[in-house]
Amino acid sequence: MHETGSPAPAESRPSFVVYTDGACSGNPGPGGWAALIRNAGAERVLTGGEARTTNNRMELTAVLEALRALPPGADVVVYSDSAYVVNAFRQGWLRRWVESGWRKADGGPVENRDLWAAILEETARRTVRFEKVRGHAGVPENVRVDRLAVRAMAAYRRESGAGPR
Repeated sequence: MHETGSPAPAESRPSFVVYTDGACSGNPGPGGWAALIRNAGAERVLTGGEARTTNNRMELTAVLEALRALPPGADVVVYSDSAYVVNAFRQGWLRRWVESGWRKADGGPVENRDLWAAILEETARRTVRFEKVRGHAGVPENVRVDRLAVRAMAAYRRESGAGPR
């Protein structure tokens, strides 16, 4: 498991569980994202989107916006159905990209560098663990953020002239 941030005594840190998802119609196309944040029995939902984006950008934006909504020093578990997001942390892709000057193994530039860099800043302020959840496997929270992301995307579909889904 990959954790980031500096540890503090566990009893003094707030603990959060976050579910995130992104959706896109076309790639690129209109997209939406959603995050469900739970802490001490309370929950908060965040959503948004863009008129022209990619699914990966929406997945990353959901994580970024959720982390930005949490206090520094928090313990966080982020559940995502995006292998792109989870593997970047758990398999060390992100660390290697930074070490290689934001280049992938094939020598090409890392896509979405702006979002990855912002996520790194946010994870440095918290202890964050990323966990993979199977998409469309009936996990209620994952189903919920998927629906919220699709709903958020709908407004941007209209804005882009792509019509209803």
